[in-house]
Amino acid sequence: MAQVTNTNQKTKLTPNPSGKTTVNNSQKPPLFRKTNYILMIIGVVLVVIGLFCLAGGAAASPDEFNPEVFNTRRIVVAPILILLGLVTEIFAIMWRPRVKEVENEEKAE
Repeated sequence: MAQVTNTNQKTKLTPNPSGKTTVNNSQKPPLFRKTNYILMIIGVVLVVIGLFCLAGGAAASPDEFNPEVFNTRRIVVAPILILLGLVTEIFAIMWRPRVKEVENEEKAE
Protein backbone atom coordinates (compact mmCIF):
# COMPACT_ATOMS: atom_id res chain seq x y z
CA MET A 1 0.00 0.00 0.00
CA ALA A 2 0.97 3.64 0.03
CA GLN A 3 1.09 6.44 2.54
CA VAL A 4 -0.74 9.67 1.74
CA THR A 5 1.09 12.87 2.62
CA ASN A 6 0.06 16.42 1.92
CA THR A 7 2.85 18.62 0.52
CA ASN A 8 2.21 21.98 -1.15
CA GLN A 9 -1.51 21.20 -1.37
CA LYS A 10 -0.90 18.14 -3.55
CA THR A 11 -1.53 14.59 -2.44
CA LYS A 12 1.58 12.48 -2.55
CA LEU A 13 1.60 8.69 -2.30
CA THR A 14 4.66 7.01 -0.81
CA PRO A 15 5.29 3.36 0.03
CA ASN A 16 4.28 2.29 3.50
CA PRO A 17 6.08 -0.71 5.05
CA SER A 18 3.06 -1.73 7.16
CA GLY A 19 0.82 -2.13 4.11
CA LYS A 20 -1.81 0.29 5.41
CA THR A 21 -2.87 3.56 3.86
CA THR A 22 -2.46 6.41 6.31
CA VAL A 23 -3.20 10.11 6.02
CA ASN A 24 -0.71 12.61 7.39
CA ASN A 25 -2.78 15.08 9.43
CA SER A 26 0.16 16.94 10.92
CA GLN A 27 -0.43 19.88 8.53
CA LYS A 28 -3.88 20.72 9.95
CA PRO A 29 -4.00 23.68 12.36
CA PRO A 30 -5.79 23.14 15.68
CA LEU A 31 -9.54 23.81 15.73
CA PHE A 32 -9.30 26.47 18.46
CA ARG A 33 -6.30 28.60 19.27
CA LYS A 34 -5.23 30.24 22.51
CA THR A 35 -7.17 33.42 21.70
CA ASN A 36 -10.37 31.41 21.19
CA TYR A 37 -10.01 29.77 24.59
CA ILE A 38 -9.33 33.10 26.29
CA LEU A 39 -12.46 34.59 24.70
CA MET A 40 -14.49 31.55 25.79
CA ILE A 41 -13.31 31.96 29.38
CA ILE A 42 -14.23 35.66 29.30
CA GLY A 43 -17.71 34.75 28.02
CA VAL A 44 -18.24 32.18 30.78
CA VAL A 45 -17.09 34.69 33.42
CA LEU A 46 -19.55 37.31 32.08
CA VAL A 47 -22.43 34.81 32.21
CA VAL A 48 -21.54 33.76 35.77
CA ILE A 49 -21.28 37.39 36.94
CA GLY A 50 -24.67 38.07 35.33
CA LEU A 51 -26.22 35.11 37.14
CA PHE A 52 -24.80 36.28 40.46
CA CYS A 53 -26.26 39.75 39.83
CA LEU A 54 -29.61 38.14 39.06
CA ALA A 55 -29.70 36.14 42.30
CA GLY A 56 -31.14 37.34 45.59
CA GLY A 57 -34.05 39.56 46.51
CA ALA A 58 -36.01 36.89 48.31
CA ALA A 59 -38.51 37.98 50.94
CA ALA A 60 -38.16 36.92 54.56
CA SER A 61 -41.57 35.25 54.44
CA PRO A 62 -43.78 34.30 51.49
CA ASP A 63 -46.55 36.60 52.77
CA GLU A 64 -44.46 39.77 52.34
CA PHE A 65 -43.56 41.54 49.11
CA ASN A 66 -39.95 42.58 48.70
CA PRO A 67 -39.40 45.45 46.20
CA GLU A 68 -35.75 44.36 45.81
CA VAL A 69 -37.00 41.87 43.21
CA PHE A 70 -37.42 44.76 40.75
CA ASN A 71 -34.00 46.26 41.42
CA THR A 72 -32.16 47.84 38.44
CA ARG A 73 -29.29 45.43 38.95
CA ARG A 74 -31.61 42.44 38.47
CA ILE A 75 -33.75 43.81 35.66
CA VAL A 76 -31.16 45.68 33.55
CA VAL A 77 -27.55 44.90 34.44
CA ALA A 78 -27.78 41.12 34.92
CA PRO A 79 -29.51 40.34 31.58
CA ILE A 80 -27.09 42.62 29.71
CA LEU A 81 -24.11 40.79 31.27
CA ILE A 82 -25.59 37.40 30.42
CA LEU A 83 -26.28 38.41 26.81
CA LEU A 84 -22.79 39.89 26.43
CA GLY A 85 -21.35 36.63 27.74
CA LEU A 86 -23.37 34.57 25.25
CA VAL A 87 -22.39 36.85 22.34
CA THR A 88 -18.75 36.56 23.43
CA GLU A 89 -19.07 32.76 23.45
CA ILE A 90 -20.51 32.74 19.92
CA PHE A 91 -17.77 35.07 18.72
CA ALA A 92 -15.08 32.94 20.37
CA ILE A 93 -16.35 29.80 18.67
CA MET A 94 -16.79 31.34 15.23
CA TRP A 95 -13.63 33.49 15.13
CA ARG A 96 -10.71 32.14 13.16
CA PRO A 97 -7.45 34.09 13.01
CA ARG A 98 -5.97 34.87 9.63
CA VAL A 99 -3.14 32.58 8.65
CA LYS A 100 -0.36 33.91 6.47
CA GLU A 101 0.22 31.80 3.41
CA VAL A 102 3.72 30.41 3.46
CA GLU A 103 3.69 29.66 -0.27
CA ASN A 104 3.20 33.32 -1.23
CA GLU A 105 6.09 34.38 1.01
CA GLU A 106 8.38 31.69 -0.45
CA LYS A 107 7.56 32.76 -4.03
CA ALA A 108 8.31 36.40 -3.23
CA GLU A 109 11.80 35.57 -1.99
